[in-house]
Amino acid sequence: MEIYLSSTYLGPVQYYSKFLTTEKIYIERYENYIKQTYRNRCVIVSANGPITLSIPVIHSSGDKTLIKDVRIADHGNWQHMHWNAIVSAYNSTPFFEYYQDDFHSFYHNKFNFLFDFNEALRELILNLLNIEVPEITYTDKYKERDSGYEDWRELINPKKDWRLLDSKFREVPYYQVFIQKFGFIPNMSIIDLLFNMGNEAQLVLDKSTK
Repeated sequence: MEIYLSSTYLGPVQYYSKFLTTEKIYIERYENYIKQTYRNRCVIVSANGPITLSIPVIHSSGDKTLIKDVRIADHGNWQHMHWNAIVSAYNSTPFFEYYQDDFHSFYHNKFNFLFDFNEALRELILNLLNIEVPEITYTDKYKERDSGYEDWRELINPKKDWRLLDSKFREVPYYQVFIQKFGFIPNMSIIDLLFNMGNEAQLVLDKSTK
């Protein structure tokens, strides 16, 4: 069955598990931008517990803006702050040193559009995870909801409980660098899985879909 997903900023493990469950995925370009979602934020595990990293965007609350047209704001030095937070959280993980150069440029080069930034990161992550989806397509218009496909565009959401909404995804504990301090924290950003587990990350994703 076809799956529809929103574009996410370093989306959670649940999001990336969907790339293992179908042969065709549509990523929505023509939805209106929705605030306080994974479209411009991710959650990582720091020495102080889970923290949210949000990309500032140029968006008027009174106007509807298509996700493909949302621009990244220049203020706040967010790239520097995000990179420092990621390094601080994961520099002691087993695989951060191995992957850090792949992510470094995303936080030191300018990107104009949120969608382009997200999708470049997604392509990198799927490559690092060795996940090959036969077909990933961007929508050319907004796809209305119906029963003919799986629609996760609004259900994969930091404000919604995935345990209640997604019976196809299950929590699979893996090593986390702060696990002795906080216990296992599920469904964090995919980079939490990648930096902690390296080439075994895909195995964890695969188990999470069964």
